Amino acid sequence: MPETSYTAYAYLPDGQIPSFELAPEFGRVPAHDLGLTQAQAERAAALLRDSVVISLHDHPVRFPAQMEQTPEYNRTGRQHAAYAGLAASGLTVVFDNMMDGTACVTGNAPWRWDDVITDLGMRQADLAHAPGFMPIRSVADIDEAHRSGRVGLVFGLEAATPIENEIDRLDVLYGLGIRQIGIAYSDANALGSGLSETTDGGLTALGRRAVVRMNQLGLAIDLSHSSDRTALDVCQLTDKPVFITHAGARAVWNTARMKPDDVLRAVAATGGVIGMSAAPHTTLSGAHPRHSIESVMDHLRYCADLVGVGHVAFGPDTLYGDHVQLHAIFARFLSLAASRGPGFEPVSYVDGLENPTENFGNICGWLVREGFDDDTIRAVIGGNVYRTLQAAWLC
Repeated sequence: MPETSYTAYAYLPDGQIPSFELAPEFGRVPAHDLGLTQAQAERAAALLRDSVVISLHDHPVRFPAQMEQTPEYNRTGRQHAAYAGLAASGLTVVFDNMMDGTACVTGNAPWRWDDVITDLGMRQADLAHAPGFMPIRSVADIDEAHRSGRVGLVFGLEAATPIENEIDRLDVLYGLGIRQIGIAYSDANALGSGLSETTDGGLTALGRRAVVRMNQLGLAIDLSHSSDRTALDVCQLTDKPVFITHAGARAVWNTARMKPDDVLRAVAATGGVIGMSAAPHTTLSGAHPRHSIESVMDHLRYCADLVGVGHVAFGPDTLYGDHVQLHAIFARFLSLAASRGPGFEPVSYVDGLENPTENFGNICGWLVREGFDDDTIRAVIGGNVYRTLQAAWLC
């Protein structure tokens, strides 16, 4: 699949266009060996090929090979979509939160409204010139992506912070193609508390109005970085299913980034879905404190037992580049409260779930190896999300 000819750029005072050596889409780390038999490998490949496969959260873009250049790279307003890697991923749809997590709501110069609109427009202009890919704005678009063999991107924001206190901006974002928004990204904003706050104030009055408007528009709500009280408030108020697009269970790994049982149950009670994350050093487990696909699957098993297999999925939260180093670079901008927890063995990457190209092939293989039936595998790799979006998106 040919990549876009666009290069990263910004309107700089001297008119120069910065360039960056980007991380590779293939072979950055060794392939993970699941130890499958030939029959298991063939069954897993068929499930990946024939199913609707949806990642609830990834950053399907190439980061700089020298990750310390990321702040400068992000400020150009041009991230390079990893089209070749996505074409080889088996994905039908990926929820793409653009630069929102690392540029919009963190850092010493966070992105504001105009930055987000520029990013959204630039990414969609790029996508429009990429054969084999398409934007996703409805369930019918997912059907078309699956039918035609294209890869679809759903654009979203990890936090509603850029709307500030203007509810109408939700309508603008919806009109421009956004289909999923988080309430808060770790720190509190005008809508509610994030998971890093020492005092959990829950949803604000503005946040309550925003939830109502998101339901009316058909904007999927994400609670991944929201506080526990905020998440429970949203679940009580919403009349549509909501998502935790990328997290795990606090009972499995006791950190603020993971979700307690009452929040997991509340999301499921809305008809929603919980996506298992694989961001480095997050979804660890006592059984597998060295982060790998095995650690992540401990969270899957726990959540499926707690709320039912119809309410679990995957939002690996991966990218093309050194994710561990990215966390180190942005750690100075983030509250330490979210990262406090049990001791663990650091890794340089999450073996088996390192980037969007390999994620779902390994997920399918692991599920086959562990004896899950075909219907369950189809549900957790995309079917559950598809069903929930039929209600959340209204179209």
